[in-house]
Amino acid sequence: MKESEKLSLVRDEPWLENFADKIWERHQGFKTALREIEEFSGNILEFSRIHEFYGVHFESWRNGWVYREWAPAAEQLYFFGDFNNWDRQSHPMKKSHRGDWEIFLPFDQYKNSFTHGSKVKVHVVGANGASDRIPAYIRRAVQDEKNHDFAGQLWFESKFEWTDQSYSPQDSLSQPLIYECHVGMAQESPKVGSYREFEENILPRIKEAGYNTIQLMAVMEHPYYGSFGYHISNFFASSSRFGTPEDLKSLVNKAHEMGIAVVMDIVHSHAIKNTNEGLNEFDGSDHQYFHAGPKGYHEGWDSKVFDYGKWEVKQFLLSNIRYWLEEFHFDGFRFDGVTSIMYQHHGLFMDFDNVDLYFDSQVDEQAIIYLKLANKLIHDFKKGSISIAEDVSGMPGLSRKIEDGGIGFDFRMAMGVPDFWIKTLKHKKDEEWDMFELWHELTNRPQNEKSITYAESHDQALVGDKTLAFRLMDKEMYFSMSVLEQNLVVDRGVALHKLIRMITFSLGGEGYLNFIGNEFGHPEWIDFPREGNDWSYQHARRQWSLADDPLLKYAQLNAWDQAMIQLATHDHVLSAPHARQLFLDPDKKIIAYERANLVFVFSFHPTESYSGFSVHVPKASSYQLILNSDDETFGGFNRIDSSIDYLVNEHQCIQLYIPSRTVQILRGTNKS
Repeated sequence: MKESEKLSLVRDEPWLENFADKIWERHQGFKTALREIEEFSGNILEFSRIHEFYGVHFESWRNGWVYREWAPAAEQLYFFGDFNNWDRQSHPMKKSHRGDWEIFLPFDQYKNSFTHGSKVKVHVVGANGASDRIPAYIRRAVQDEKNHDFAGQLWFESKFEWTDQSYSPQDSLSQPLIYECHVGMAQESPKVGSYREFEENILPRIKEAGYNTIQLMAVMEHPYYGSFGYHISNFFASSSRFGTPEDLKSLVNKAHEMGIAVVMDIVHSHAIKNTNEGLNEFDGSDHQYFHAGPKGYHEGWDSKVFDYGKWEVKQFLLSNIRYWLEEFHFDGFRFDGVTSIMYQHHGLFMDFDNVDLYFDSQVDEQAIIYLKLANKLIHDFKKGSISIAEDVSGMPGLSRKIEDGGIGFDFRMAMGVPDFWIKTLKHKKDEEWDMFELWHELTNRPQNEKSITYAESHDQALVGDKTLAFRLMDKEMYFSMSVLEQNLVVDRGVALHKLIRMITFSLGGEGYLNFIGNEFGHPEWIDFPREGNDWSYQHARRQWSLADDPLLKYAQLNAWDQAMIQLATHDHVLSAPHARQLFLDPDKKIIAYERANLVFVFSFHPTESYSGFSVHVPKASSYQLILNSDDETFGGFNRIDSSIDYLVNEHQCIQLYIPSRTVQILRGTNKS
């Protein structure tokens, strides 16, 4: 057997045999990179502690503060801020042969001026001129309310008292039920919500809903609120607009006390191009943290692209991972823009319809190695930690173990699923829905790679696009959602909203994700304050009162979501093997399948209902209906009798009444 054929990724996926040597080369490239790290630092955990060297730190053995910065191309650095009345020249820094700059401030001399809450910057003189910058490893950055200028802020708070020592994210790792959320827009009031408000008002809702994981967006500091947290300026700073670092720690701590894992949306795919707030041209060159020239610019995102093969950049990014895991007790990460990281074309205008595209010259092999190192670090640092990749390309082995020849993520986002639902709702009438296509889209994933499935993405909720609920019901959501009235558009929308989410959840992956508010069909889009809307917060919030009102169908959709998540928790639906098809009729638009010893029977037919319909089932004496979307509690019409036991006949079938646009979930029993 050739060395390249020893990797189980190649053995399990025969279609990759022609690329076995390339996969082996990637594996060896990772091993070489890891060996270099281990020879330098002992292990990757020690290598990822560079944030303890750079930045501002108190050194007790010297009795003072030291500030260090890596800026090899700079001609001179000056440290300045409140402590020296913003004098750009009075505190020059000294440069080492490695390109590190350093200055020491004795405690006795600066104890009254270099204090908690003081603001600081670094004045950099380089080939691009002289400019005021924020230290690259700053732990907190704040914006002046008057001139809107960002500056670094010293943060010397006392140590946070954690009480989550007994918590383990292991249960969340086995079956992630993810509630994706944005702290700032999570409150009903038209304002920027805080970490504390989220902890007090939203965490209890998530717990009640049954989700075992939250995915926090927009945690890393970003100058423009409307970027949704994806144009990062300060990688080691939690966003100050939501509160203090201690407030964020309190949120994570409380989530852990509730048994909820906290995953951070980490953005290592690009960085803001701003020079005032970010890393771009920090030392005067265009190639310190990023690729030089056009290669370092992302046209689609108007941002900068990291040079993942550069030693100092790898250390910066890996240290950033350890920092969030260690300092804030995050349980893992959802990596944004993994497609952009892995390919030099960043996935722009690509269909990925040819296997060669996963291994050609446009793949950034150094970026692949970085992702493997990142996953090695995450899983070495914290047992049970979770890593999720957002990738649209379908890179083989993305969520396979590194030793298998994979890239090491625990899960990949099933990004094709929400796209499928958009295309279906936009371009097909109800009677044109293709059941074979539906089955294929939701089951076409690697057997040995785990996926996080979701019916709609957060991008669909943004202004200019539409959520599933809004596509289904449009303006009727504003006028016709009362349970006391009937509206054909709303009836259709509520029914399909439930079916789409249940079939996506139960068929499409090994984990499930919902974006905040979508579970109850939040009626409005997201539009962050900007000049075009007069800086309004009207659409940058969540209207929880709609889901809390028993006279509105939003409450019924919310109840369905809770029942769905409870089903996953009780029967371990997503940790069960892939579903097994029991029946599919393209004309009657009925799909039945078994997963986790449950039988799911869907009817997507817009008008027809069927009596005495035979469905083949796994071996059991009888079946009980445990959940159905036609229950009045969930906005249905109570056409199904939930008290009936369905006996299995000699043909291994049960006979059901299947109303139009419904789903029934049944559990086998041994009753005769």
